[in-house]
Amino acid sequence: MEMNQHLNTKFAKIFGLKKTAQYFSPGRINLIGEHTDYNGGHVFPAAITYGTQGVAASRSDNKVFVYSTNFEDNGIISFTLDNLGYDQQAGWANYIKGVIVKLKEAGYPIEHGFELLIEGSIPNGAGLSSSASLELLVGVAIADLFNLSIDRLTLVQIGKKVENEFIGVNSGIMDQFAIGFGEFDQAILLDTNTLEYEMVPVKLDDHAIVIMNTNKRRELADSKYNERRSECEEALNKLQQKLAIQTLGDLDETTFEAHTELIGDDTLIRRARHAVSENQRTLKAKKALEQGDLPAFGSLLNASHHSLKYDYEVTGVELDTLVESAQKQKGVLGARMTGAGFGGCAIALVKEENILNFKNNVYDDYLKIIGYAPEFYVAHIGSKAKKIV
Repeated sequence: MEMNQHLNTKFAKIFGLKKTAQYFSPGRINLIGEHTDYNGGHVFPAAITYGTQGVAASRSDNKVFVYSTNFEDNGIISFTLDNLGYDQQAGWANYIKGVIVKLKEAGYPIEHGFELLIEGSIPNGAGLSSSASLELLVGVAIADLFNLSIDRLTLVQIGKKVENEFIGVNSGIMDQFAIGFGEFDQAILLDTNTLEYEMVPVKLDDHAIVIMNTNKRRELADSKYNERRSECEEALNKLQQKLAIQTLGDLDETTFEAHTELIGDDTLIRRARHAVSENQRTLKAKKALEQGDLPAFGSLLNASHHSLKYDYEVTGVELDTLVESAQKQKGVLGARMTGAGFGGCAIALVKEENILNFKNNVYDDYLKIIGYAPEFYVAHIGSKAKKIV
């Protein structure tokens, strides 16, 4: 990521000429491993080259001024360091307040204000984690502006605390982890139980990952998300009557299927089956990529979507339409929904020479069935949040 002179010019126009620094924080996709994070399983995310760029400068007083080129109608949003409570009127700036609050709670001194201009290339509400991207951008910028020595895992955990405790969204750590630790052309196999992780090269050869946006907004705090979590917890409790396990991620498929009578409820069995099988698919996906077996990886993507549709029931007509159209197109090895579901995005592994026809055909299918247009972005696996210059 190179310096964006346009942003420096915009910053000077809004805040005046002063010494600035520039930062970038990526978005993320999850290649496979959906709804496994809160079930003690593995996830397999990667940072992408779409993200959030920021320009910042220190102030000598305790005031913070922030501006987003994505929400120019909001103008400059301001607050002071002695008034950091959540404020609905502040909108997206609450994420910045939250990072400051959580850093201060962790003992990091933030003794004066700053100005920050941001510009995001992540589609809002698409499920590519624009909020975690913003949290890590702010964390990296504050660490630089205040010369704070914050290790990367701490910054990732602070982002999660902002999401959970300040914003009030019950999400896991995957998004912040991928954004904080991502590397070019590598995915992260992350054990959400232990936070042990492994970098796995992603060599797509003449294929690319195409992100397909339903353009249906979805909210992570949706009641269905919490419902799925509680269903999995209930299934786990029933299995623990006889099995010495801490999470559903501790089970392989054979052991699970041999003990479904402990659960005794068809819906709960299907929810738990997804958590168990998706974790195993994620481990298989790592092996497939290490062996350069893209067809096997693509088949795992298809199987993941099938499980999310029928066992976990978090897809919906929009995602299913995109994925089912994608799976039948020439040059496609696999496709699946990604993110929490109920809208947001899906991904497809597509041969590069077929991408144009792929987009046109899936667009037509989706528009015909859903009635409004999807959007497509060719994803490149990018690198972690950092200072640019």
